[in-house]
Amino acid sequence: MPTLSAITLYPIKSCAGIALQEVTLTSLGLMTEQIYDREWMVVDSNGACLTQREYPRMALITPTIKATTLELRAPGMLRLEIPLGLPDPASAPSLTTHIWEDTVLAYDCDALTAEWFTKAIGVPCRLVRFHANAERAVSTKWTGGLQTSTMFSDGYPILVVGSASLDDLNQKLVAAGRNALPMNRFRPNLVIDGIDAFEEDYADSYQLGEVVLKPVKPCPRCPMPSVDQTTGEFGPDPMDIMQSYRAKPELEGALCFGMNAILIAGEDQLVRVGQEIEVPLAF
Repeated sequence: MPTLSAITLYPIKSCAGIALQEVTLTSLGLMTEQIYDREWMVVDSNGACLTQREYPRMALITPTIKATTLELRAPGMLRLEIPLGLPDPASAPSLTTHIWEDTVLAYDCDALTAEWFTKAIGVPCRLVRFHANAERAVSTKWTGGLQTSTMFSDGYPILVVGSASLDDLNQKLVAAGRNALPMNRFRPNLVIDGIDAFEEDYADSYQLGEVVLKPVKPCPRCPMPSVDQTTGEFGPDPMDIMQSYRAKPELEGALCFGMNAILIAGEDQLVRVGQEIEVPLAF
């Protein structure tokens, strides 16, 4: 029986994740201790999102959830703690942010936080948090008309990868004289053991008890899988190996790894590492 083998929540877009043993699934994505996946984002002076694509050292910013704060650490930096409590929507400073094609209202974190991130990343930037009055709808082109929302993820609230898919890629990398890659290069939220390589692409759903996730769109890959998440540096890029077998015609030849998914049943239900998953195929 397939099982859920890993859970990772990323509080800040493009920064390090937090490995969890259990998590609450919501329509907005993973949530623990009232903290959502990609609830925060780093932006430049124009409000545009920053990612590891251009700033790989973001991988070294490591969050830890404390009782009332999100503790952040980075090499050579004093730790920073930002409050977990939501700001008052009526009075808290806010700004307009831009993530790909979307414009999203966000809370502006304070000047001290901005200074910390500017030093950690090396460019002027600020940390923002998804606003209570904001909504960012996902594209219904891939959901079959189903409507749902996300926070600061690239496009959909949950990313799923099968562990056999990484094993398959690593076999090809090793055969080409390259090093195998860890799963964190692909930054999934949920990892499934016990299915064939890339079977997640062809699933009708992923069912964990009362929770039903619907895979909706293959995840096109940018250069981020070449970023070593332990050093914050670009390393060998697996995209040339993926070019031989992971191009998706339905995405104009984009190289894909993992499936974007949405929640269609089981809002606010807990799922746990080791839990069995039903993965019926769509054909």
